[in-house]
Amino acid sequence: MKRLLSIEFQKLLKNKASKFLILTYFILLSFIALIASIKFEFGNFKLHIAEQGIFNFPYIWHFNTYIAGYFKLFLAIVIVSMMANEYTYGTLKQNLIDGMSKKEFILSKFLTVITFAVASTLFIFLLSLILGYSFSSYTEFSIVFSDLEYLIAFLFKLIGFFSFCLFLGILVKRSAFALGFLLIWFIGEFIISGLMRWQFFPNTSIYEKINQFFPLESMSNLIKQPFSRLSAIKNIETTITGEEVVREYGVHFTEIAIVCVWIVIFIYSSYYILKKRDL
Repeated sequence: MKRLLSIEFQKLLKNKASKFLILTYFILLSFIALIASIKFEFGNFKLHIAEQGIFNFPYIWHFNTYIAGYFKLFLAIVIVSMMANEYTYGTLKQNLIDGMSKKEFILSKFLTVITFAVASTLFIFLLSLILGYSFSSYTEFSIVFSDLEYLIAFLFKLIGFFSFCLFLGILVKRSAFALGFLLIWFIGEFIISGLMRWQFFPNTSIYEKINQFFPLESMSNLIKQPFSRLSAIKNIETTITGEEVVREYGVHFTEIAIVCVWIVIFIYSSYYILKKRDL
């Protein structure tokens, strides 16, 4: 495995665009810290974002993993390009000529996907610890390290999404078309979901049970939006509706299991396509 990873990262580090995107991704993740400096002033009304509790333990694990999830597109471009470059520069054929099997080739790509996901999760873990200890009102050990399941959900969310991008890169072979296909898939899921919600399954429970199995939706479900957990948002909702709105924010095993099934499908499909395709 170490040999396979070494081969992949040699390819990535020799590509200036990939190095730039990887560096940009981690720099953007660190920009989450800048949220602490955001202040709004409208006359006598003053709002300091950091004072709203977004960096309090354990809420910070939920907030940071949710926000960080939006930056995954930068690594998605790297992964799609990583696969497209294999065809463009003929390195895929060369690897196979040198004795690497197609199974090892797919394994090397999947190991790269896992490495990116693990590195991102560790980065968010360390960043959250720094921000939490800097701004949180609660620093007891039991509070600090509660709700770490959001990091697990973040890890599987990235592995699932990057595996999907790897599959698209192998299926389409051109990075621009693969990213375009990803956008079309997203829009397609949105349209189908809307039709199911308003035309075929107006019963919310039936709609949610079916909708949770869509690949991108299943990944999104791992980490729900955290903003309505803030007391300020809760107070506004209570004022408007006249009652407290109850929502589910937890990470559930069934949601992780669904994403794991999609990961297996994407990786096996990638191998199947590569195995059957005439190179």
